[in-house]
Amino acid sequence: MYVGILTAPFHGEPLEHVAAFAAEYGFGGLEVVAAPGSSHVNLDNFTQEDAARIRDLMERRALTITSLAAYTNNTHPDPDTRKANNEVVRKAIDAAVLLNVDVVCTLAGHPVPGKSKMQTIEEECTQVFPPLLEYAERKGVRIALENWYATNIQHLGHWDRLFQLVPHENFGLNFDPSHLLWQDIDYINAVHYFAARIFHTHAKDTEVKEHRKSWVGNQDGGGWWRYVIPGLGGVRWGEYISALRSNGYNGVLSIEHEDGAVGREEGFLIGKKYLEQYFIPGVV
Repeated sequence: MYVGILTAPFHGEPLEHVAAFAAEYGFGGLEVVAAPGSSHVNLDNFTQEDAARIRDLMERRALTITSLAAYTNNTHPDPDTRKANNEVVRKAIDAAVLLNVDVVCTLAGHPVPGKSKMQTIEEECTQVFPPLLEYAERKGVRIALENWYATNIQHLGHWDRLFQLVPHENFGLNFDPSHLLWQDIDYINAVHYFAARIFHTHAKDTEVKEHRKSWVGNQDGGGWWRYVIPGLGGVRWGEYISALRSNGYNGVLSIEHEDGAVGREEGFLIGKKYLEQYFIPGVV
């Protein structure tokens, strides 16, 4: 297992800059943002030459691309916008093939107006994802959904229902415990239950401000919790990493930096140092 970086906080800067930072401080891989116009993987006319340049960069810096990050609303209510968003995922799959990357991370989409998240899963996700998954399967790519609470897979019941209805083996999770912690969902049990679906992981923590929560209650929309760098919140990282290992996951812990209290590079380095205390020296 190793620590990586989601490149989103370096938006607008060349991938070469991110790779130089990651290599200098011993990160193992990059979860690279792939989107139209992105300064990292630009899906507008991404070519074999572009891919060769990036593969060479990764080799020179001794880094792995752990996944392409194509986070978009795949269940957008406007048909034309939905089609365009789904096409972003298709283009990310094509780029992944050129880059020899086998995971594309995206979103389950947001609930369609007038429908609950479960209804959107049952009536919309079942239409959207099978064609994308079949396209990806033909190219040897897996699709991993980040379990961002605002999307259709807020809780474990949503996850279970989606995988019942769309059981493709190349359909899984970019598992992020931070979204589960503040909802009081057992993220350790979730690792055990959904182990076969964990293709990638985000390393992000959540600070729960108990003094604020005790004043406003857990139904208030915000202010009593926030996302933080791993080790600065309540996630039980040793237990979490142990659960991943015991279920056969030995891939990346990709730090998603959304902590406004620490700087960009500083936050990544704090998270890396904290997470690596749970690694055994000399063991991959």
